[in-house]
Amino acid sequence: MADHNVRRDDEHREEDKDRGWLGMIIRFIVAAVVLMVTAAVTPGFRSMGFGTALLAALIIAALDYVVQKLFKIDASPFGRGLSGFILSAVIIYLTQFLVPGMQINLWGAIIAALIIGVVDALIPAHVF
Repeated sequence: MADHNVRRDDEHREEDKDRGWLGMIIRFIVAAVVLMVTAAVTPGFRSMGFGTALLAALIIAALDYVVQKLFKIDASPFGRGLSGFILSAVIIYLTQFLVPGMQINLWGAIIAALIIGVVDALIPAHVF
């Protein structure tokens, strides 16, 4: 009986691990689509293809992670109020220097941070 429970726990851990990877992939795909739509509707943000948007989403996530680890600040647009919003806009703006094919001006980054923040508030990432 105990052996059966151990096997079931191992199966659940394996499913959770698979769901974790799948969830992460889905989050990056959703983030790329949100970036593409945001680029299309935001003045000062040049439209981009899916590959560029996916790379930008990865870079934005990496920069957000580094900022969180180094400075203990949540860089999501509504994570820390005005400071999180400004930090998010700065991260989006700086991403253009790391992603070929991405162009955005400062106002475009501010508007994009607002749009991405609203989308993130409506569709939280932990849903996936």
